[in-house]
Parts: sequence; structure tokens; C-alpha cells
Amino acid sequence: MEQSMKEIEYKKDMGIEIERKYLVDTEKWNKSFHGDKYYLRQGYISTDLNKIIRVRLIDRKGYLTIKGITKDFSRLEFEYQIPEKDAKELLDKFCVSEISKVRYKVLYKEKVWEVDEFLGSNLDLIVAEIELSNESESFDLPDWVYKEVTGDEKYYNSNLSINPYKNWKDEKVGR
Repeated sequence: MEQSMKEIEYKKDMGIEIERKYLVDTEKWNKSFHGDKYYLRQGYISTDLNKIIRVRLIDRKGYLTIKGITKDFSRLEFEYQIPEKDAKELLDKFCVSEISKVRYKVLYKEKVWEVDEFLGSNLDLIVAEIELSNESESFDLPDWVYKEVTGDEKYYNSNLSINPYKNWKDEKVGR
């Protein structure tokens, strides 16, 4: 059963990120329990796939994140909390591209799912992610998940900031 995730802190372990990514069935998602939500504004200082440098603002908390190249489902990731003022200034003055989204944290069968409803130029795109402790970890898919897009670079947030969903003329993915 899905339930609220208010008790789960945003921060995650440093070093390695192991993540799977899925498209969400909009109709089923809209009928499900969404959990807690928050607004994210994130910009990219660098969108080079070998080293992404991201600034994120969540409510009044700022984060600076450096991500390495993705191999299978894993990549190096280092994330640090920074002052809100610094995050706003970096977003406004140093980021070459930006996205915004509403994120929901949902607990499904003892696993945390982060579901992003994109805004702006990526409106109508909904993507779910699950972070794992290892690449072979098993988990169940919620019924609102319908297609895995792990490794499909067009769904990387950094790429969505450059080539947004609205530009994909023949590839609308919503169900």
C-alpha cells in the first residue's frame, strides 16, 4: 500500500547513485495516492554527460550536485546542501539551462519512488524513479508505471532542460 513520505528526508547517500527510471501512465497516476509533494527548480551549470553540474532549489533549501557518466543503472554522484541565497544566485546567473517540476515521494511495497510531474516546456511528461542499493535489487512496479526508460538519454533531466518534451513532435509518451 502506498503512503505518505513526509518522514523521508530529501538527502541521500553520497558516492554512487543506482537508479531506474520509468514513464508513468497519467490516467492511473491521477487515480492513485500521490504522497507528499514539493516544487523543484533545477538548473545546469554543465550538461556534459561525463560530468553534470546541477543546482537545485527545493522550498528554501539549495543543493549543488555533481554527477558522473552513467554506466548501466549507476553513476558517481556528490551532493551538498548550500544556502538558499547561493542556490538562487547560481540558478539565475550561472545555469545554461533549467527545468521545473513537482516531485512526489511515494512508498510502494517498502520502496521509495520519486515521481516527477514536469512543468513548463516539459509539461505533460511524468517520470518515476527508484533508487536502489545495488543493480540487481528486486522491486515491484506500481500499476501506474508502464515503460522503463533507464538509459534513454532524452529522459535525463539535464537533456530535458536542453531539448524539452514539447519539442518531441512525434514521440508523445503519455498514456
